[in-house]
This record gives sequence, C-alpha cells and structure tokens, in this order.
Amino acid sequence: MRKAIMITIAVLFYFSVCGQNSYNPKLSFNHLALSVKDLNRSVDFYKNVLGLQEITKEIKAEGPRWLSLGEGKELHLISTVKDTVIINKAVHLALTTNDFDAFIKWLDTNNVLYSDWPGTPNKTSVRADGIRQVYFQDPDGYWIEINSVGQK
Repeated sequence: MRKAIMITIAVLFYFSVCGQNSYNPKLSFNHLALSVKDLNRSVDFYKNVLGLQEITKEIKAEGPRWLSLGEGKELHLISTVKDTVIINKAVHLALTTNDFDAFIKWLDTNNVLYSDWPGTPNKTSVRADGIRQVYFQDPDGYWIEINSVGQK
C-alpha cells in the first residue's frame, strides 16, 4: 500500500512538473492584414470613412500600405496576393467610438450601407451587455463592426 501511494505521488509530481511551461511570450496585438483587390480604393475607404491615418506610402507598385488604428496598432492592406478570399460576418474588424450616434450619422451622410448583426438594413444591434453595434463592409467585402464600448 505504501509503495502504491509513493508511486502515485511520484507520477503526480512528474506530470505537474512536465505540465508547467516556464516560457510566457507576453504577446500583444500588433496589426491586422487584409488582402485587397484595389489598393488605392481600399486606402481611400479606410481614410475617408473611418478616418484612419496612413503611416507609410506604397513601398513598390503593388506594395502594402499601412494605416494606424491608434495606440501602436496597424491595419496593413496588401494587394499582391491574388487568391480568392472567402469572407463571412463572423470574421470582422471591430472598432469602438466614443460617439456612436454621430458615427451612424456619418455613415448615413457618406451613403455607407450598414446593418445590425442579423442583416437588417439601417438598424443597430444591442448586445446582451448593452453595447450597441453596427456592421458594414469595405470595398472588398470585409466586415467592420463599430461599437459603443466605453461610451456612457
């Protein structure tokens, strides 16, 4: 009996030591890269509709262009890959605004079609936690969510 207990303790100790991972990479978000068909059209959309600032110019004729998402985060638009991208609403870029109602008016003024999560045109969704959100697509069909996180 004593031998069985000692073996059990030894096995448990072995697995607890082996299960520990001493490396913690401490990752943080850096950028999102999107494959786009028309680089200039996409850059114009993100600059004019979302007000993002470009942080680089074209590196080469079809090179990537980068826009700032703020706080050191970036959006990279890449037109060199010609593979078809399959897009659905569950895969989206989510941004927050401190004035949700003003942003909706901005979308209306710029004739940007938007919807709630189920797809009802010109409607907003309200999450279970009370956060309002709206969805629309960029020129390549990528989904963008604008929400009211942090807004009182």
